Amino acid sequence: MVNVEQLKYTVNRMSVEMVSEAVLELRLDGLVLEGKTPFNKLHFNTCFAEIEALFQRAGYHRPLDVVGYQGLLYALYDPTRWDAVDVLRWLKEFTEAAAVQAG
Repeated sequence: MVNVEQLKYTVNRMSVEMVSEAVLELRLDGLVLEGKTPFNKLHFNTCFAEIEALFQRAGYHRPLDVVGYQGLLYALYDPTRWDAVDVLRWLKEFTEAAAVQAG
């Protein structure tokens, strides 16, 4: 099992290239899904400050926040462009549409 210090160490040593696609989407849409970042639920819950610092090193200097939908899907977003409730609605719709397609 990985402890919090190991998670923080890993994020702090990540190259900016690992988040460059997410930075681009944040600049364009202000919203990026968990699957397009190298992070998972545990990262978001335990070392979000380190994630913000990595995005700043990658050139994204706007505010960041994260929201999850029922533990199924997470998204990073720019709170100056999105309201958390709107992101949750979008994640709910996205999750439900994916479930319909799957089965």
